[in-house]
Amino acid sequence: MFTSEVPISRRRLSFLPFALPSIGEEEIAEVVDSLRSGWITSGPKVKRFEAEFVQYIGCHHAIAVSSCTAALHIALTALDIGPDDEVIVPTLTFCSSANVVVHVGARPVLVDVGEDFNVQAETIERAITPRTRAIIVVHYSGQACDLASVYDVARRHQLAVIEDAAHAVGAEYNNHKIGASPHTQVLGTAKHIVCFSFYAIKNLTTGEGGMIVTTDGELAERMRLLSLHGMNRDAWKRYSSAGSWFYEVQEAGYKDNMTDIQAALGIHQLKKLDRFIATRARYAGMYSEAFADMSEIEAPLVHPDRKHAWHLYVIKLVLERLKIDRAQFIDQLQAQNIGTSVHFIPVHLHPYYRERFGYKRGDFKHAESLYDRIVSLPAYPGMTEDDVHDVIRTVRYVISASAR
Repeated sequence: MFTSEVPISRRRLSFLPFALPSIGEEEIAEVVDSLRSGWITSGPKVKRFEAEFVQYIGCHHAIAVSSCTAALHIALTALDIGPDDEVIVPTLTFCSSANVVVHVGARPVLVDVGEDFNVQAETIERAITPRTRAIIVVHYSGQACDLASVYDVARRHQLAVIEDAAHAVGAEYNNHKIGASPHTQVLGTAKHIVCFSFYAIKNLTTGEGGMIVTTDGELAERMRLLSLHGMNRDAWKRYSSAGSWFYEVQEAGYKDNMTDIQAALGIHQLKKLDRFIATRARYAGMYSEAFADMSEIEAPLVHPDRKHAWHLYVIKLVLERLKIDRAQFIDQLQAQNIGTSVHFIPVHLHPYYRERFGYKRGDFKHAESLYDRIVSLPAYPGMTEDDVHDVIRTVRYVISASAR
């Protein structure tokens, strides 16, 4: 049972960051091994990480890259999307989901999201035009969108699907991990790519980094080529005893490869991922239970047919019941040494997208309403249960003191 009062003796004396990576001695030892081996760029540990990721996800092909942004960019390029093409993107996402569409010369067609923060199939279908080539869906906060309905739209309109799974490594839809081959075969589409992020505070981190997953062998081969200058696939071996100095550039590719130092982290982070997710889920459950009696807060909507990876725990403030706005709520938590964040400023509200494409406030009212009242609370494996209780007590205190 939690009370709204935060006694002086129970207030945090040190600041609780919104998020921190969980790095253990195994990761450190593996990185040191890479440094001592002399092989610090793309090499055998990248290949090992890719192979183990394939086994974990249950997919056919995995290509390790420098970031999820790089993964999305490579995916669009491999699908030959460019000028005069349109790609549908939810507006409630990090800017890179849309930026990469601009990078290939296409137009990002932004759409609204539903109450679970994810894009809805009917919203996608209304945005399709003769120029639409692909759909980017974002598994917001670690919960899959309704992939069956999205892929139904994609099949009927012959569109490619790119899943921005930056938050969703380890998440599941209908008992299959996001990116798993059985899952993609059931949902089916001619061109299908999943992109993961291993940024510093993601559920699995390599510092910076990402992974591209697909069931399409030909598409995988092209994306692997694009990830390293367009050089033939064994170019990474050219300084080893198994390699050759000779290589050929088959496409104008990019410098998007992952390094062995990054992969050294990923190898051990992957082993811990399920445990990390279980801890996040436990903390999410503690939050939802503690806030259940508060009409001023809405907990995240969770779908029973999906396993949430809980990269984020995002509450919605019922502002009509409060005397403060979201910014004041965040400031008051920070004054009590509780870090928070906001995910995300809708893409259409950023100056570049307003000026370049003519978007404006009012275009996507639901995403805007969500944005004005969402707050991401700390929920990561490096926290203790005492930390979680500190957050709960502080949130209840601020809300109770500000209730109408």
